[in-house]
Amino acid sequence: MLGRTSQSVIYKGLRQYTGRLYLKSTRPYSQKSRSNEAVLETYDYEPRIKYLSLNRPQSKNAISTRLLREFQECIDAAEKDKDLRVLIVRSTAPGSFCAGADLSERRSMTSEQVQQFLSDLRTAFSSLEDLPVPTIAAIDGPALGGGLELALACDFRIAGYDVTKIGLPETKLGIIPGAGGTQRAVRLLGLSKAKELIFTGRMLTASEAEDIGLVDYVSEPGTSALDRSLKLAKEIASNAPLALKAAKQAMSAAPELDLETGLDFERACYETLLPTKDRIEALNAFMEKRAPVFKGE
Repeated sequence: MLGRTSQSVIYKGLRQYTGRLYLKSTRPYSQKSRSNEAVLETYDYEPRIKYLSLNRPQSKNAISTRLLREFQECIDAAEKDKDLRVLIVRSTAPGSFCAGADLSERRSMTSEQVQQFLSDLRTAFSSLEDLPVPTIAAIDGPALGGGLELALACDFRIAGYDVTKIGLPETKLGIIPGAGGTQRAVRLLGLSKAKELIFTGRMLTASEAEDIGLVDYVSEPGTSALDRSLKLAKEIASNAPLALKAAKQAMSAAPELDLETGLDFERACYETLLPTKDRIEALNAFMEKRAPVFKGE
């Protein structure tokens, strides 16, 4: 028998899940101009996959207040997009991902402005992490400081074969990671590896990052992280969208729950899928020996 606290955790998470599951967009999706510093774009050959493109090439996508504001707007639009199945965060600039915070802009900020910027940055990365669809960071260039913290907020990180600078160098600048790096790195890598990464401020190559579990895949020589990200995204996007959202909700809650409560939450998420048309379509497709056509219903 579950206690009142455990039940509250389960039903609160379930309400959040079902709210996201059936959330309707209040406006049609529109692609923004590439003059923006962050742009939500549709992948030409698969409309269920979208890019959140960082588009500040002159500064290697250093995060300015403008880029951050537009990034949050893209996340908000993605959350309302009922057709979205996978989101890939990428750079429009060849050889770049994200160089972290814009230190030139930071120098002109007051302490209060820095604190507000960091608060907004944490909110944006948490919003990315909380998206109901799977997310992939396509790291085709340096991912430093806040740039790596952005990638850590994604479900998957894929690095280009020739990327040589992935790290959290903040201790070399007299600060610490301030947008979730200390917390997400520990959860991903374990305490010892995360401490080594942050205490040393060391820059890792793509293969070194893969060795410690910081990135999930490295692209093959002659191919990009975006190529490998699209391969994974297409594989994911072929599956039932409501099931993907339920699976992400259940797994994302796991670190915060004891096993018994987590199993109950998993059951609650599972049961929301029983009346869906997609589940019936999958059963029919299996019996008819054909590929299912999922509609997110």
